[in-house]
Amino acid sequence: MKLVIVTAVEQYQKDVLKLFKKANIENFSSSDIDGYKNGSSLLMASNWFSVEKGGNESSMFFSFTEDENIDALFNLIKEFNANLETNNPLKAVVIPIEKYI
Repeated sequence: MKLVIVTAVEQYQKDVLKLFKKANIENFSSSDIDGYKNGSSLLMASNWFSVEKGGNESSMFFSFTEDENIDALFNLIKEFNANLETNNPLKAVVIPIEKYI
């Protein structure tokens, strides 16, 4: 069992939910977060108040799941990111779990 964490800008939240389902990750949690980048981004440039360096509304999803589900999810994320037209790819990390109850 491992912990997988995925971050995405708000506009991709529904896409991430679909990817989790396709990867057979049925149990997960999510949290709204503010994402920041140093330097300019497409989202900051389109902001009415672009001189202010506010965060981008983002989401973080996480799940304790098995290796085969994580492998499937990573393949789906790679495919999703390859077809993006923005500079805001989905990001994912895996953390091994030594003990759990």
